Amino acid sequence: MSSSEVRNGEVDLFGDLPSEARDARTTGILPSQTIRDLIAKGHIVGIRPIPEEQIQPASLDLRLGEIAHRVRASFLPGPSSTVEAKIKDLRMTRVDLSGAAVLEKDCVYIVPLLEELHLPDGISGRANPKSTTGRLDIFTRLITDHGTEFDRLPAGYRGKLYVEIVPRTFTVGIRAGMKLNQLRFVQGNASSQDKDIKKLDRDQTLVYMDEDIPAKARLDRGLRITVNLEGSEPGEVIAYKARPNAPVVELDRINHYSPDEFWEPRYQSASKTLILDAGAFYILASREKVRVPPDFASEMVAFDPADGEFRIHYAGFFDPGFGYGASDIKGTRAVLEVRAHEVPFLIEHGQLVGRLNYMPLLSKPDKVYGVQIGSSYQQQTLALSKQFRRD
Repeated sequence: MSSSEVRNGEVDLFGDLPSEARDARTTGILPSQTIRDLIAKGHIVGIRPIPEEQIQPASLDLRLGEIAHRVRASFLPGPSSTVEAKIKDLRMTRVDLSGAAVLEKDCVYIVPLLEELHLPDGISGRANPKSTTGRLDIFTRLITDHGTEFDRLPAGYRGKLYVEIVPRTFTVGIRAGMKLNQLRFVQGNASSQDKDIKKLDRDQTLVYMDEDIPAKARLDRGLRITVNLEGSEPGEVIAYKARPNAPVVELDRINHYSPDEFWEPRYQSASKTLILDAGAFYILASREKVRVPPDFASEMVAFDPADGEFRIHYAGFFDPGFGYGASDIKGTRAVLEVRAHEVPFLIEHGQLVGRLNYMPLLSKPDKVYGVQIGSSYQQQTLALSKQFRRD
């Protein structure tokens, strides 16, 4: 059976995989070993070879090409146009990324990626910024030829990939080969209903609170995530607010910058509230410590305007094993990237700020989130991006 043939109504990519790489699921997120198989079969190709480090437990990191096009406006190509045609109409200048380059705050750039896809008919894709990208308030979205949605690939997509980059808070230094966003591959419908998450919580315990106390998952169109504005000890920072007019952040400088130049710390108030200034960018943490079992992935769902006047969580992917490890970690707080909208907005300790959806993998990945694969935020509390020192 070829990779594009159908079994039980679904595309079978796994005919030549060992039996342990397959299970009863015929819909779900593709795990690391299946992404590796897609690369081997030529469904994912790179202008340069794709190294193992790009393959994550349930996604593929995408690399920047050597040219950034600064354009007058964000866009979607639409069904009758390509990205290159739109760039030609809107381009202001080119930026060479083969060496160190600077992308200015609040400017729109389009960068061709080094990866290209030739997906089987039953495989679609969804993209998201990487965690570090979101924590630096770099607005990043995947674009495809003839695309009508950001960050979504139709099943069977064949073509080039591009990323739109808009640094919102900091001017950033980047270069070709850097990885700002990631792509998940999906066979069929991978979503879960609240009843499915409830069962998973009974089996695995998805939520812990302070003192590693297990808590019942509160569900409403996904696992409810609330904000933490309470310090566990005096002087503990409960939020960071980005400083205006900060220096350039060079993304390849790890554990380098003093947070004081870039961030204003916020501490617990007597009322356990925080006023978000209009247009300002904040880093906060969830009250809950969440877990993602190894055969599931999760995603912070899109902002719901009914929840308040702010946008929550640019980087919405949570990998298999996040806050879980080998079932020996009692959850990890979700770090929340928050931007207030047009007016100041008061948030309170324990207020709903997002929902976490769980999606099954086709099978357990052969690598899971954690220090063994270089994951940066496995047991984080309130954490800035890895460019900042953690003294």
